Amino acid sequence: MDSPSVEARIHEINYRLTAAEKRAARGLLANYPTIGLAPVAEFAQQSGASAATILRFIAQLGFKSYPDFQRCLREELEQRAKSPLQRSLAAVRHETAIGNFLGDYFAQLATNMQATVSRIPTSEFEAASLRLADIKRNCHIAGGRFTDAMAGYMEAHLRLVRPGIRRLDGRPAARTDQLLDIRPDDTMVIFDIRRYDADLLALAATLSARRVSIVLVTDEWISPVSRYAKVVLPCRIAVDRTWDANTAVFALTEALIARCTELAWTTAEKRMGSVERG
Repeated sequence: MDSPSVEARIHEINYRLTAAEKRAARGLLANYPTIGLAPVAEFAQQSGASAATILRFIAQLGFKSYPDFQRCLREELEQRAKSPLQRSLAAVRHETAIGNFLGDYFAQLATNMQATVSRIPTSEFEAASLRLADIKRNCHIAGGRFTDAMAGYMEAHLRLVRPGIRRLDGRPAARTDQLLDIRPDDTMVIFDIRRYDADLLALAATLSARRVSIVLVTDEWISPVSRYAKVVLPCRIAVDRTWDANTAVFALTEALIARCTELAWTTAEKRMGSVERG
């Protein structure tokens, strides 16, 4: 899917929405995508906006009509729910036996990397980096089935850069006692890609209620965690193969680590020097 998801579009244009249009946006994100599949009048009632405001909001998102908007949402639902087994149906159409699989695959990865850069505003990346580098706030990290490894990779680096870094246990039951130490205004980095993790969504809801600032690293379809996130960083992962490719997610993780190290260099230099000296 080449065009950004509806959620991604909302985050891109949020700064220019009117107060009434922002109510429509919040209503949609809070009940995504269900409310958008309802009639205009129902969408308006549930979001506390007028029908005219809903239509203006849809136009701001770049849709010519409400049916076009709903068609996009339905296509997103299909993409979000696809399992690796379903995606393999598209993969077998590639003539890999006579082609250059490795070269073609790497070309797709390069396209995904560039698409990711173009869809993440500099202001969002900087906001996330500043949160990570702020040593006055503890920083907690969590991932899902395939992204927990990235959470661990980020944790291993940031422990050298600044104090107050902790990765939450991948087992939901083990997170309960860890949540006791998370304070209001702490930073929580959540990695969540399709098919989205219901436990991470519940975690985000809990932390949002405690006024924890959430940074979400997700895919082009945008995890439901976005409704609770302060910063959303979408990465392109689709490669028309059985498995999604998380190369752009990993690259973004390394970029955040590098930028955080620069921003917190005074602290990072001392900590890294202590480790080098043994």
